[in-house]
Amino acid sequence: MNLTAGCNSWCEEQAMKAVRLYGVGDLRVKTLDLPQMAANQLRLKVLAAGICGSDLHNYRTGKWIAQLPVTPGHEICGEVLEVGADVRGFQPGDRVVADSRVWCGECPACQRRSFNLCTALGFVGEVCDGGFAEQTVLPPEGVLKVPADLPPAVAVLSEPLGVAQRVVNQLRIPAGARVRVAGGGTIGGLVALLLHDVAHCQVQLSEPNAARHHLLAQIIPLQPQGEFDYAVEATGITGVLQQLVDEITAGGRIALVGLFHHRADFDFNRLVEREIDLVGCSVFADEQRQALALLPQLADKLATLTAPPIALDAVPQTYRELIAGNSRWLKSWVQP
Repeated sequence: MNLTAGCNSWCEEQAMKAVRLYGVGDLRVKTLDLPQMAANQLRLKVLAAGICGSDLHNYRTGKWIAQLPVTPGHEICGEVLEVGADVRGFQPGDRVVADSRVWCGECPACQRRSFNLCTALGFVGEVCDGGFAEQTVLPPEGVLKVPADLPPAVAVLSEPLGVAQRVVNQLRIPAGARVRVAGGGTIGGLVALLLHDVAHCQVQLSEPNAARHHLLAQIIPLQPQGEFDYAVEATGITGVLQQLVDEITAGGRIALVGLFHHRADFDFNRLVEREIDLVGCSVFADEQRQALALLPQLADKLATLTAPPIALDAVPQTYRELIAGNSRWLKSWVQP
């Protein structure tokens, strides 16, 4: 059945609550008209939306924002409410998660399907409105179907878990390897979980937030800090990266996934002298699908790491608490 007929008048008559970013440090909860849906889009009821470190980075710096105001939130689990006339393969009631990437489809990287390396790469919640709202609209190529019995609070973790899986894949790490993860936030913590439960590595964790370190230690048998051959930099702090370069065994490999807020001094000679490989990790290639396949076996542990849901009205205050480092949880999420 074509549900797009009469959409314009229906949308004009109804409103929704949404969180809007107006500029650096300016986040407000507003009442808006429901978003207009094009013929090549899906209308989603947002069931869960995770708060990501990049959301906080944009709030602090405005670096990647392409339009203002904008509704943030790229970690989205939703239910299809309405299907555009030109869309095939979806129907109302389908449960989906968002693929956070927005790619051009034309550059050399896109032509070889390396969409995470698109020269014009953007993200949901930055170049278009995201999931911190009661409803959102996305194109069908920007979502993945998930089982209806997978809890939204777990399904929404497929996006950050995909980022973490990309880190593990980029490390090209053998089973049993000694790995130090610097930073026990969302991505660092999920990387540590994957390294232990899936890659079967010996995991050391460097995380100054004692409550968060304890939380991760409840589900991962962390090793005492000692020698390590691989490392993950998930803090975005230059001094931490320098320490990893200095302490890793010669010839080691370090995966970079943390977002650095400032340019800083770094001793590149140590990379040369010790033949250290630095490998960048940008979002994911096809790892979100891998993450979805892993969610059922990791669901109980992931639930342990996830905060109780918050309402849209609580998002601005939660941003401030997360930036201050006052959360013991690895993932805060919104239930509109």
